[in-house]
Amino acid sequence: MGTKRFPLFVDLTGKKAVVIGGGAVGLRRAEVLARFGAEVTVVSPVLSHMAEGVRHVPRKYAPGDLEGAFLAVAATDDARVNETAGREARRLGVLFNRSDCPSDCDFFFPAICEGAGIVAGLVGDGTDHRKTARTAKKIREILENG
Repeated sequence: MGTKRFPLFVDLTGKKAVVIGGGAVGLRRAEVLARFGAEVTVVSPVLSHMAEGVRHVPRKYAPGDLEGAFLAVAATDDARVNETAGREARRLGVLFNRSDCPSDCDFFFPAICEGAGIVAGLVGDGTDHRKTARTAKKIREILENG
């Protein structure tokens, strides 16, 4: 069993969030952060699709990109880039999530369930992602049906 994580709900309104990587995972996380009010910048040479509410910097990650950020997400397919971003985040005191290495994360990205004025975030221990997805789906159905 992995480390138990405390669920903390944070107001992201106007806070800078940097997502490194423009693939499906990075953009999905960028869109969620933007939906919750963060000022999101995606640093990636290309995007898998246009993401609503995010700013795109069309180049590879470079040290200095996390300056002034509240939180950062590294979601590239290059472990070295993700690791380097993690070191920068820690040096700057930026909360950090790395999509390819749970042990290098300050926080986990939850499955978001919303409806009827309720927001629920769900994370598992990392051993069964399908179980977490099935559980989130059930919670979403409950929230949608009131």
